Amino acid sequence: MALAILTASCGASPRSSPTPAPAPSGPRVILPSGAVYRVEVVRTPEEQAQGLMFRESLPAKTGMLFPFPDRAVHKFWMKNTMIPLDMIWMDGEGRVLFVSPNTPPCKEDPCPSFGPDIPVSSVLEIGGGLAKMEKVTVGSVIRFVDVK
Repeated sequence: MALAILTASCGASPRSSPTPAPAPSGPRVILPSGAVYRVEVVRTPEEQAQGLMFRESLPAKTGMLFPFPDRAVHKFWMKNTMIPLDMIWMDGEGRVLFVSPNTPPCKEDPCPSFGPDIPVSSVLEIGGGLAKMEKVTVGSVIRFVDVK
């Protein structure tokens, strides 16, 4: 009997189910891997010109989205950008048209421009090397959530 009580008291304690992390809110994108990234949406010419300049890091699962009112050729450069970025050019449906992986910061003028010579509707910037990890390839689709 004592052995039964001892055995019962040494059993596994009841497990509480872990509290799920709160879902991100605000503007975000869902990448082909299923990962959800919060995005800072930059719309004005001034915000777009500033982009991620002078930032020394980019928090995990975040990025910057550049939606354009016109479907046109939009080239980017890395002047005063301190971290490598993956830049992803998309059409109006979020279909990936071009990826510039691990685009290096510009160390001296003149800075090269990156991007395709085809019209696009938006560009997403995320940390260098993440596009491959998140299965972003030409032809894949990125979904936009609460991007107004």
